[in-house]
Amino acid sequence: MAKQKRAPRPKAATPRGFKDDFGADVRERREMLGHLSDLYELFGFEPLESSAVETVEALGKFLPDVDRPNEGVFAWEDSDEGWLALRYDLTAPLARVAAQYRNNLPNPYRRYAMGPVWRNEKPGPGRYRQFIQCDADTVGSSVIAADAEIAALMARALETVGIERGDYIVKVNNRKVLNGVMEAAGLFDPFDPSKGEDVRGTVLRTIDKYDRFGEAGCRLLLGEGRLDDSGDFTKGAGLAGEQIERVLAFVAACGDSNNATLSNLNELVGTSELGKKGVDELAQISKLVDADGFSEREILIDPAVVRGLGYYTGPVFEAELTFDIIDEKGRKRQFGSVAGGGRYDDLVKRFTGQEVPAVGLSIGVDRLLAALAYGKDNVAKADGPVIITVMDRDQMSSYQALVSELRNAGIRSELYLGNPKDFGKQLKYADQRGAPFAVIQGSTEREAGELVVKDLVLGAKLAAEITDRDEWAAQPAQETIKQGELVSYLRAKMNAS
Repeated sequence: MAKQKRAPRPKAATPRGFKDDFGADVRERREMLGHLSDLYELFGFEPLESSAVETVEALGKFLPDVDRPNEGVFAWEDSDEGWLALRYDLTAPLARVAAQYRNNLPNPYRRYAMGPVWRNEKPGPGRYRQFIQCDADTVGSSVIAADAEIAALMARALETVGIERGDYIVKVNNRKVLNGVMEAAGLFDPFDPSKGEDVRGTVLRTIDKYDRFGEAGCRLLLGEGRLDDSGDFTKGAGLAGEQIERVLAFVAACGDSNNATLSNLNELVGTSELGKKGVDELAQISKLVDADGFSEREILIDPAVVRGLGYYTGPVFEAELTFDIIDEKGRKRQFGSVAGGGRYDDLVKRFTGQEVPAVGLSIGVDRLLAALAYGKDNVAKADGPVIITVMDRDQMSSYQALVSELRNAGIRSELYLGNPKDFGKQLKYADQRGAPFAVIQGSTEREAGELVVKDLVLGAKLAAEITDRDEWAAQPAQETIKQGELVSYLRAKMNAS
């Protein structure tokens, strides 16, 4: 009888586009989400945890890649429910919730949500298929103060997590203004908005690439198309010369002040009523955020901001970090966008048949954490637990009592649970855990009612600085204290660090 082959062992590898987070990274994210949650609560938003799975119909054709409106999601066919998919953002599920529970929710309904979303897209450096978003939205209000509040909230969110004024800018634009410019250029019919959607989609994507391709590259994309350095040809919008000039003038309409920008935009929309309404809304937002304490250095009207999603209908927002970083190729550049949002008055309408105004923001938590990491010193942070080492196996109950004493005092701590035979391995474990202190008690210390406390952070610092043996003998990274003083001693040390 032939010997049966063993099944191959599974490969221990994270799927492409996904990642595993450990210890300090998880805690930093949790801390950031806690700060943002407190801020949203302060503004009166209520938490919502919606399902991670939606029907494909509920998600709708509002994916970021408008060239492939049915792609980009992780979907499967259920025998009872039909096609289901993991949510790709937190806005589409909100639209479903607002429609489903509209008779029970307050109007306006103000909610915030935090959680993972999934994109079935090609992964790349810093581009993951699963990431955390942190949203706040107002559903049911059409007053422009709701939009201004979102712009101000975006700025406050960045400041709340540690981004200082001068290191960020919230840029504001209005889709109505862009449509007004397109109407003036003969590209938009307010009585038949679906007419020419494909061309306008190309125009939107071109404007979104202005920072990358510049005026010359965008001029080609607005016309017949652009041939890149690799020889690939991208088909353009096919606009006529005058139309191209008007769109490019719109992108370059940013003046020396918000008032100057508004004046430029007012000229570009011509007689378009929709465009003039958009300019007026931008003027109101500028006035309201100024009353909220934000200048043009923090919240700026910028016509180049269009946002990629197709469901925006009015003001749009994008938050960028303006400090310089060094990228993986050693080049100096700015970090870029970490949050965005806008008004989407037609999203809930898909379910109800009636227009329901809505506006909100979304923060890319992982990108924001990565941005904050650039401003930190590359010094290991001792954020692990205090380690109670084990010198005598028959005294485990005594060591357990020490751990319980620290935990009851609110000091994060743990008892070493590995093989205590090699004491050096216990200290190595404490270093791996990022422990600030290790507590030691052998028979001599126990008889004297004492403990030895090693300051591992100070010890590591001194080990790098001390070269003389006598200096090392006098170093203060290890102290003997009375057993009853452990809690007060550690608290004093921690407060001083």
